[in-house]
Amino acid sequence: MVKLAAKCILAGDPAVGKTALAQIFRSDGAHFQKSYTLTNLVVKTVPVPDTEDSVELFIFDSAGKELFSEMLDKLWESPNVLCLVYDVTNEQSFNNCSKWLEKARSQAPGICLPGALVGNKIDLAGRRAVDSAEARAWALGQGLECFETSMKEMENSEAPFHCLAKQFHQLYRKTTEVFRALA
Repeated sequence: MVKLAAKCILAGDPAVGKTALAQIFRSDGAHFQKSYTLTNLVVKTVPVPDTEDSVELFIFDSAGKELFSEMLDKLWESPNVLCLVYDVTNEQSFNNCSKWLEKARSQAPGICLPGALVGNKIDLAGRRAVDSAEARAWALGQGLECFETSMKEMENSEAPFHCLAKQFHQLYRKTTEVFRALA
């Protein structure tokens, strides 16, 4: 049984639902708060399917901080996984994902940074501005998994984090296999 620890960066524009996503994940979907105080860190252990292993995710919520702030640089130092969130009713928040992704990858130069793109607020279907297929194609092109969620309806809130834990575990397994081969 292996227990891994991974630093997860939660990134995206302000008001896309990052903090709601982290809080609902932490509370196992127990409640949806309508207002949030600044939350910088959520910690939760995620079991890895088909193993006895687990990954403790240290989720750093950027809370929509300015993209180039000094505080963000410190908060984002040496990430292991990335959860990139946009609002499906706000096309600009989707377009800005490329900037957030570039910023995150610059904090982990030369290493594989597993990640997920999360389109939130699917409960507002009548106001949708970002097509699911477009988001999925962009995510695939960037090497990211793609999810859609509704924090208001508590729909699909755990899937992105379970995926990230599984990706991090697979990366760990590949790395240990390389070291075993060298020994």
